[in-house]
Amino acid sequence: MSAEGIDITKLPMRADEGDSSSIDEDEIQLQKLGYKQQLHRSWHFVESFAASFVALNFIGGVRAGIFLGLEAGGPAAVWSSYIISMIFMFITAAVLAEICSALPLSGSIYVWSAESAGPKYARFFGFIVAWWSCTAWMTFAAGNCLTAANYIVSELMVYNINYPGGAGNDSVQWRALVWAVAEACLIVSIAINYLPPRMYSGVFKFSIALYMLDFFLCLIWLPIGVSKTYGFRSAKEVFTMTYNGTGAPPAWNWILCFLYTSGTMIGFDASGHIAEETKNASVVAGRGILSSAIATGVLGFITNILFLFCTPDLDTLFALDAPQPFVQLYALALGKGGSIFMTTIAAIGLILNTSVAVVAASRLIFAVARDGVLPLSGWIGQVDALRQPRNAVTVMFVFGGVLLCSILPSQVAFTSLTSAGGIPTTAAYGLIALLRLTMTPNDFKSSHFFLGRWRKPFYVATILFNGLVFATQISPFYFPVTPQTFNFACVIFGSVTVFGILSWYLIPEEKWLRRDQILQAMQATDEPYEAGSSGVAGGGRGVGENARHRRDSISKTTAKDMELE
Repeated sequence: MSAEGIDITKLPMRADEGDSSSIDEDEIQLQKLGYKQQLHRSWHFVESFAASFVALNFIGGVRAGIFLGLEAGGPAAVWSSYIISMIFMFITAAVLAEICSALPLSGSIYVWSAESAGPKYARFFGFIVAWWSCTAWMTFAAGNCLTAANYIVSELMVYNINYPGGAGNDSVQWRALVWAVAEACLIVSIAINYLPPRMYSGVFKFSIALYMLDFFLCLIWLPIGVSKTYGFRSAKEVFTMTYNGTGAPPAWNWILCFLYTSGTMIGFDASGHIAEETKNASVVAGRGILSSAIATGVLGFITNILFLFCTPDLDTLFALDAPQPFVQLYALALGKGGSIFMTTIAAIGLILNTSVAVVAASRLIFAVARDGVLPLSGWIGQVDALRQPRNAVTVMFVFGGVLLCSILPSQVAFTSLTSAGGIPTTAAYGLIALLRLTMTPNDFKSSHFFLGRWRKPFYVATILFNGLVFATQISPFYFPVTPQTFNFACVIFGSVTVFGILSWYLIPEEKWLRRDQILQAMQATDEPYEAGSSGVAGGGRGVGENARHRRDSISKTTAKDMELE
């Protein structure tokens, strides 16, 4: 049979069709994309929004990273870089919402990359981004537990408690304490993930409420405390003061501030990872990505301005020596009791942040295992009686627990291993936009968030900005560069990319991301999800016409790439 004779509409699916009258529209769409509904589907917009909003953790991200921003450029760089980051991250979120609406699948980001590349290069980029995203999400949970542990152990310094061996990373007793607390945080975060889906909905909502409580306490209580103690920074200091604590050339020192400002807004793809558990996913998941990015950006900017006015002078600030200096800052402004209260809220917020990150990461692992590419895929890809990927959550626990053990010999080793956590996600954001611009600029028009005439400018903006952020992430932060200040993130990222390429080369096509599966999903993205649908959001061809165009282009590509013996 010739390639031209292949009927794309009859390519084999990975799921039994069943009686379409007995399943809802989300399941029909999932079947068109080549998968059977295995996970529970009971979450709505609130959960979709919370998945990204809590994973981003605007208040915790600003609190943990603002010290880096102040070293790289000072207050003037912090607020101005944040505005730029906010605008371009909104654009990036719009690009991801566009493709998420067309491909609302677990493990979404590597599927988005594969389908954005078109049939010829789909498997290659799918493998690479699968490795990138697994690295990012799986290491994030362990790194976040260390951050939570640092909040807790910092209270020892507030109360001047002498710890055996000293409170520093050069002490094995101190590292053992930090490790034990971090492992405890991981256990709690994982345990929450074993809750039934309907109960976990309450975790999403409680997390949002806790973050807003944290925000309003900082907005109201912190300024009152500052006014009664060391006093506010002047407007001139906040809006015009610069600082170079990195030793980098002045221009690059300022640009390094993007390492902080953009870092607080990376991770809004989490809404896409739970798409198969979200009702009306083709609309709700994309809306979750956009709304969480906007909410995080706006609230994060307000928090930045607040903290810039409420921090002490830079000499005092940089003299704070706790693992998490903000704990000591709270003690200066609010007293020891206030510091404990705010530290408790921050630590609980980070544990919930980790738990939600595990939700996203476990769905990613489940999706990869579902396609059979991981060792023990048959076990990892199973769902329990409540239709949730419990075994994938267990994999996250084992991986995170083992990774945290690297704190014991050297916390520098742990930091090096997790230093590449955010880089693969940034690279994936930019790569998806690049592939959409160069490979599939006129596809996915059935998306509810189709960008229309704005799509190419948005793709270019996403590529350029995420490229800039990527450069800051792999750059050394302190200059001159020494073995102690070398950024191992570039080495780790390069190694992960090599593993992705080797996997693509060694794993047979029929094992993962099969060609027929890719073609089927590409066709489905331009088919209407409801009978009688005749148009697409944002203009362009009608869906029926666009689907015919897709079938024609796929058939031509298939004929060109496949040859008979």
